[in-house]
Amino acid sequence: MSIADMRNDYKLATLDEQDINRDPIVQFDKWLNEAIVGELPEPTAMTLATISAGGRPAARIVLLKAVDARGLAFFTNYESSKGQELAANPHAALVFHWVELERQVRIEGPIEKVSEEESTDYFNKRPLLSRIGAWASPQSQTIPSREWLEQAFATTSERFKDDVPLPPFWGGYRVTPESIEFWQGRRSRLHDRLLYRRDTSGIWNISRLAP
Repeated sequence: MSIADMRNDYKLATLDEQDINRDPIVQFDKWLNEAIVGELPEPTAMTLATISAGGRPAARIVLLKAVDARGLAFFTNYESSKGQELAANPHAALVFHWVELERQVRIEGPIEKVSEEESTDYFNKRPLLSRIGAWASPQSQTIPSREWLEQAFATTSERFKDDVPLPPFWGGYRVTPESIEFWQGRRSRLHDRLLYRRDTSGIWNISRLAP
């Protein structure tokens, strides 16, 4: 079969204005919990899109680690490619795609680093080997070989033993949503798209978009 002929007709659910919460974070929590309860693979996986200082877009998958009224947070190496891009242009877009539920959520807004205290708290909850890996890997940089990386890991493990502190180049970012779009697949490609957009007074306005 040609990939041009591959398609599914979505029919699991609908998305109606009268059925959604007026607060998009509450609505997002509802959908996220349904993805978790449904045991979807990697329900917290999200595409993070950034733009470099030269205007070039880039995207990759990261994992959501916190969500509340302030926004959505993830953690990474600040010196990585995405860290450099976010330093140059502190705005980001996120996409969640829960295929099994025929749902998608798109989020856009400014981004900033979380506090060092918050980064430390999360880092200390990570498995020991992940904490060692954060020190050992110069994320996004060119390295000579896999063996070089494994040796760096071994050296770092010997250096810190079981007491691995937060690296100064590692921590969290939080996206503060300015817009959140909820997408529910429907038959005949007539999908439901409801967009929340925050106005200057902080009020969320909801509109329906054509699919």
